[in-house]
Amino acid sequence: MLVEVWSDVVCPWCYVGKRRFEAALSRFAHRDQVEVRWRSFQLDPTTVSATARAAGPSDDHARVLAAKFGMPLPQAVSMLEELSATAAAEGLDFHPEVQVPANTLDAHRVLHLAAERGVQGAVKERLLLAHFTQGEALGDAETLVRLAAEAGLDPDEVRTVLAGDRYADAVHADVAEASALGARGVPFFVVDRRYGVAGAQPAEQFLAVLEQAWAERVPTVLVPAGGTADACGPDGCAI
Repeated sequence: MLVEVWSDVVCPWCYVGKRRFEAALSRFAHRDQVEVRWRSFQLDPTTVSATARAAGPSDDHARVLAAKFGMPLPQAVSMLEELSATAAAEGLDFHPEVQVPANTLDAHRVLHLAAERGVQGAVKERLLLAHFTQGEALGDAETLVRLAAEAGLDPDEVRTVLAGDRYADAVHADVAEASALGARGVPFFVVDRRYGVAGAQPAEQFLAVLEQAWAERVPTVLVPAGGTADACGPDGCAI
């Protein structure tokens, strides 16, 4: 069963949603037969990247949030504190005071390379941790090289990809496909191209969708009555 997830590596709810989905998947009886594929989405393609790691704690992120949504700075600070508390409940350690602005096109290109090399999940997790907890600059090429290498990619190959425009078309195609599927935000989960789940839903809801999709994918088979098995009823035996 294929689960495709459209998300951005600077989207806090995408990280929360990832943890909730993983909690659901750990409880799913057929988890070993589920393939998770991370699709690209950019919350703001116009973002200008900072290329240095945060020098220290600041309220820059809160100020950007306040300006974007037209709210007072204290309200933006409160929103970030509430979000950090929600993340903590999922085992995540958010530090908005050190998060660095990043245009994520290059990060997504690296994730497409990671998919081809079989380490996409590890690279995705490394980039999320780097942004939300460690204050790394995901818009800096050498930072991406180092982080991707820590997650299993060859640093020279990553550097070569970042020096050109390889996978850029794939990133844009993912974004266009999300729109075609009706996504209006991220995270956006699509299970076997049958069910779409928008947002960082509770683990119980993800589990229910997985189980429903699996039941439709592998229907119960009825064996005609007349056999010798004592467990069979008049309408056959479910196997």
